[in-house]
Amino acid sequence: MKSIRFLIFLSLGIFVLGCAKIGTHSLYLQYQPVKEFPSLQQKIGSTLAIAPFKDERPDTLYIGVHTNLQGDSSYFKSHPFPLEKAIKESLSGALSRYGVKTISLANWDGKPESLKNMETDSVMMIEIKRFWTEGKAYTFRTIVKATIQCVIHLGVKREGKVFTRNVEVEKEMTVVRSTPEKVEAMINQILTDIFDSYFSNPY
Repeated sequence: MKSIRFLIFLSLGIFVLGCAKIGTHSLYLQYQPVKEFPSLQQKIGSTLAIAPFKDERPDTLYIGVHTNLQGDSSYFKSHPFPLEKAIKESLSGALSRYGVKTISLANWDGKPESLKNMETDSVMMIEIKRFWTEGKAYTFRTIVKATIQCVIHLGVKREGKVFTRNVEVEKEMTVVRSTPEKVEAMINQILTDIFDSYFSNPY
């Protein structure tokens, strides 16, 4: 009898743990480099203009959803908001550590011809194609999948060229209980993977 009671309480405990708090949660997005970029200034110069990023996702309000065992959903938003602002501010903060000053650019047509008229060494613009996490709770586990896809355009004045790269990263993790903090850490790790790889060899 005691063993049956224990199994019942254990199952109920796991059930509760699989349920994330319902509502909308803000996730603080931050790119934190773990690599060194000794040739970054040589590649892109000491000043980088950042043109407005483009969020081309069908739904730009949220960056993820979690569904608990009862079928109720909670959603995630980026902080800062909107998403393109969060990524832009994160990049600016990270690049300043490597001696690259960033300035905002009102617009950029993405063409190599426009580089010669710029007062910066290079210019960057990012198109966000996918940025989504989806978590689903099961009785004994929660599975979280995250996908980030973006197209990075880098115009280098000295080269007179625009370098374009499509990057896509997918990750999946299985946890006993999903929390906004765990999802936040997962997304930030993907951002680190993407931009550490990119800035190690921008072109």
